[in-house]
Amino acid sequence: MPQMTYREALRSTLREELLRDDDVLLIGEEIGVFEGSYKITAGLLEEFGEKRVRDTPIAEEGFVGAAIGAAMLGLRPVVEIMTINFSLIALDQIVNHAAKIYGMFGGQTPVPMVIRTPGGGGQQLGATHSQNIELYYAFVPGLKVVAPSTPADAKALLRAAIRDDDPVLFLENLALYNTSGEVPDDLPPAEIGRAAVTREGTDVTIIGYSRMATVATEVAQRLAESGISAEVVDLRSLRPLDRDTIVASVRKTGCAVVAEDDWLTYGIGAEIAATISEGAFDHLDAPVRRVAAAEVPLPYAKPLEQAALPSADSLLTAVRETLAAVGRLPRSA
Repeated sequence: MPQMTYREALRSTLREELLRDDDVLLIGEEIGVFEGSYKITAGLLEEFGEKRVRDTPIAEEGFVGAAIGAAMLGLRPVVEIMTINFSLIALDQIVNHAAKIYGMFGGQTPVPMVIRTPGGGGQQLGATHSQNIELYYAFVPGLKVVAPSTPADAKALLRAAIRDDDPVLFLENLALYNTSGEVPDDLPPAEIGRAAVTREGTDVTIIGYSRMATVATEVAQRLAESGISAEVVDLRSLRPLDRDTIVASVRKTGCAVVAEDDWLTYGIGAEIAATISEGAFDHLDAPVRRVAAAEVPLPYAKPLEQAALPSADSLLTAVRETLAAVGRLPRSA
């Protein structure tokens, strides 16, 4: 099975979808001549021309609005916003138009568009360029929000998002672009709204998405060395949310720790904890623990930035404390 980076998986999928469907076009800041801030669109302007790969001014509200209009008329635009932080400039277009047009028009006008945008800290980009604000969009009915953690999921979910008739916010974490993994040649589109149990276990469920899903896998491997069997659930989709997979896993293990890159208060983890309480309360042996970023604007200084972000060590500590509270922590751990 071929190995591919997360970045390569995204680029190859865009190219394949441009070849497959003439209605697909790319639009965004510096995606053409400059080939994208993170080189996801490298070579695509040269291959497909300016009609299919459209550079825009630095005007997020304008080009997101243009993409919504294009989608309403039957095209399938894939918008690249340089960073999710800049999506705030287009918040009205995304929340009040892309998400609501289908419902307000009585189902007569689908809005088949994708908004690709990276986020996340750890790159010393400062507080206004390092946020994880996906909760803003996962909160909104009418949008679909996906957050792949592996190259294979990046390809499968982007393929599904482009072919979907609803607007999809496609989240990418900057820390994942250079990660590698196996990507099958014949990978079909993923099912949006379906989580994945990426590692089976019996002692504790660790739930994460995007970068924290990969950290959860690392922690599960470290726990296995101490004889602890951790199950890892990668959410993959934040809206719709696969509550059934979450609940089934926690009913099996009796313990749950949720890991997220955003802030703790009102975060994704709070929704997951509520889901577990509603669907698996009688199976819980301990309260649901949450691991998240410090509730501060992310510092620029590298040591402070790293201290503010959730890590494998902080997740490992939370899991061990949870297991210790119910007498499941081996002495060797």
